[in-house]
Amino acid sequence: MEDKKFVKEIQSKEEDYSRWYLDIVKKADLMDYGPVKGTMVIKPYGYAIWENMQKDLDRRIKETGHENAYFPLLIPESYLKKEMNHVEGFAPEVAWVTQGGNEPLEERLVVRPTSETIICSMMSQWIQSYRDLPMKLNQWANVMRWEKSTKPFLRTSEFLWQEGHTAHATYEEAEEEALQMLEVYRAFVEEVLAMPVIPGKKTENEKFAGAEHTYSIEALMSDGKALQAGTSHHLGQNFSKVFDIQFADQNNQMQYVYQTSWGSSTRLIGGLIMTHSDDRGLALPPKVAPIQVVIIPILRGDKELIRNKAHELAAELKQGGIRVKVDDREEMTPGWKFNEYEMRGVPIRIELGPKDLEKEQFVLARRDTGTKEFLPLMNFVETIKEKLEQIQKDMFDKAKAFMDSHTFEINSIEEMKEQLLKEKGFMKSWWCGDLKCLDEVKEETGATARNIPFKQREGSGKCVCCGKESTTTVYFARAY
Repeated sequence: MEDKKFVKEIQSKEEDYSRWYLDIVKKADLMDYGPVKGTMVIKPYGYAIWENMQKDLDRRIKETGHENAYFPLLIPESYLKKEMNHVEGFAPEVAWVTQGGNEPLEERLVVRPTSETIICSMMSQWIQSYRDLPMKLNQWANVMRWEKSTKPFLRTSEFLWQEGHTAHATYEEAEEEALQMLEVYRAFVEEVLAMPVIPGKKTENEKFAGAEHTYSIEALMSDGKALQAGTSHHLGQNFSKVFDIQFADQNNQMQYVYQTSWGSSTRLIGGLIMTHSDDRGLALPPKVAPIQVVIIPILRGDKELIRNKAHELAAELKQGGIRVKVDDREEMTPGWKFNEYEMRGVPIRIELGPKDLEKEQFVLARRDTGTKEFLPLMNFVETIKEKLEQIQKDMFDKAKAFMDSHTFEINSIEEMKEQLLKEKGFMKSWWCGDLKCLDEVKEETGATARNIPFKQREGSGKCVCCGKESTTTVYFARAY
């Protein structure tokens, strides 16, 4: 038989969640560590997940009237300094280029942490009249933020993302844009990644540097910590006044534009892992899985007959738009293959042996539940499509049930401390609106205000910190 061992067991998530996560990203072959501290190499299987995410999200972005463009990686220091709140927000994370070839540069260059400043500088040249508005741009790019503490996908010094940037004639149009794009993110994350989220508005102390206000979608990971899964910022005229982005309105009066920016990144892959995976390895929702179905022929008896049937079924699935792989290697045992594709999160495994062909059936194993069933080969493609849809729905429902059962109504800081000792999760509390109360909650518990949810509770209650009568609900959590 083969000399390869089964995929090694991974660390139990109950015993060491951080080690469990690192085991999965490595053993599922998603990434490797780069030579520069804090960087990572995204391996083909991990990048295929990103490509599937990118393809779907890019379609949604374009359907809302945005166009893709690309802007330079290097930004002059003077650009960043023009918006002081912005530069102060990013200063600790900025990487600098100070020399070109053998010559020191006259002006330092920033390796983009985000692209507001470079895009604003170009918009100031491109926008002249109300006829040029709205300008709705998006770019897929890499960015760099010099992180002190890193973890693959969740927080790395260099990562991939998309960032949208728009300019509008009125405040109302910009506000509508910011909310529309948050809804695009919510729909994408819930429908494609099967991750339930809480959409809402960030508190003033948690908003993006340089924004009027920030909206976010917040997800809950399986360890009870929150993950910011996407943000949308209404920038007002903060950048347009600094970069002199003006347009002649219909009365030929010069006006400053209102702007938005919004983004999501490869940290969503980390969110996928922590939402759905288990001690058997990676578990992927069908819509983003690089391989949706793996067919493993059990090569006994008439091997060629079984192998040919496996490839015939795979061809039918491909014709039906399903991503499928046949693993008919004879040097690996079926058991090794079962373990391998389970570790890699393939949603459906099909086993096909001589007895199955005799009975005109196949064995279907689901990665999400671990269940097996015998199904007829008749209407094969339709059956698989129905199963994939069911798995997608079931994975979302399971994650939603977890989030609901780990959302606690908390009425005081002491109650929050007690809850965090027992079990982490979203803590839904009343808040008076004073930022000092948020600071005190963070100092006492380590939990931050994730957002003010759009869906507010009726009535009122006492602020979780100071006890004042309050009508605003905030979600708190410890977060990544």
